[in-house]
Amino acid sequence: MADAKLEKEYQEIADIQDKEEKSILEKGNVVGVGVGHKIKSEKETGDTCLSVYVSHKLDKKLLKKDDLVPDNVGKYKTDVIETGEIFAGDMMPPAEGQAGIQLLRERVRPAKGGYSVGHPRVTAGTIATGVFDSSPYPGIPERYYILSNNHVIANSNNANVGDPILQPGRVDGGTEPNDVIGKLTKWIPIKFDGSDNLVDAAIAETEFHDINREIYWNGYVEGYSEGGGRLTRRLPWYPDMDIGDIVRKTGRTTNYTSGELTGFNATINVNFGGGKVARFVRQIVTGRMSAGGDSGSLVTDYDGNAVGLLFAGSSTRTILNPIYFVRRLLRIRLF
Repeated sequence: MADAKLEKEYQEIADIQDKEEKSILEKGNVVGVGVGHKIKSEKETGDTCLSVYVSHKLDKKLLKKDDLVPDNVGKYKTDVIETGEIFAGDMMPPAEGQAGIQLLRERVRPAKGGYSVGHPRVTAGTIATGVFDSSPYPGIPERYYILSNNHVIANSNNANVGDPILQPGRVDGGTEPNDVIGKLTKWIPIKFDGSDNLVDAAIAETEFHDINREIYWNGYVEGYSEGGGRLTRRLPWYPDMDIGDIVRKTGRTTNYTSGELTGFNATINVNFGGGKVARFVRQIVTGRMSAGGDSGSLVTDYDGNAVGLLFAGSSTRTILNPIYFVRRLLRIRLF
């Protein structure tokens, strides 16, 4: 949990970011900008900075003057971080070097968070968890859903309400009608026109007895990690955590993994393949804790609080949609 001094710094630099990020994102090799802590000699210094994510670092002598990232923005330093290009879905780098990897690709009923799922025209992603409508509450939910990414169960907008959803996903042997677990119900459209996106998220209605709120190896969601900007409440999407805190997830490909929060309030250009790039804002950044097929995993803290929905990553970073936006835009509850 961030102390008052850090909360104030995070909000100050977020305000600066709003003014400066457009010009920074136009520079060569830049793929994102966010609030972070300065890294020196591969160690976090604890100094709040504006993190500038680049596909690859180049010697300053090789860059045009207009492509140089300034050393400071306002009273804060910048930190140029080489992340590689950020990809969504199965375009994320493979899980090389993970010993004994065992994909969670079995057919499971009731299905749990962490297992393979997908639209019939998608390879496979991951179930986040079972969810239900946000209202009426308290009361008796009328419907129950699987939560995952738009690009996993809504085929990156290229789907129709009522489409069958397979568990396991197609690449893991899922077929119609034997492995249909539900039907696509709602998704938040991904905009590829350069305008801002908040989430890559969708839900599919399923029978109550076919989905479980338990996440394999991670248990049940106990709350939401949000409202970290407690001083003014202007940043309710911030997780109620500090940079350097540890989060965890279970995913179809890399199984149970943990990672360190490295950035908040990030604006990231995400490559969806086929020449389609979407800009996501207010995102959470962690160290690498995923690979292709883990999209849709729910990331939690060690108290069981939902932090974000995993949807993209690179060879060094993983990107999450804040749970604040996911649950409000889809109008769902996780517990």
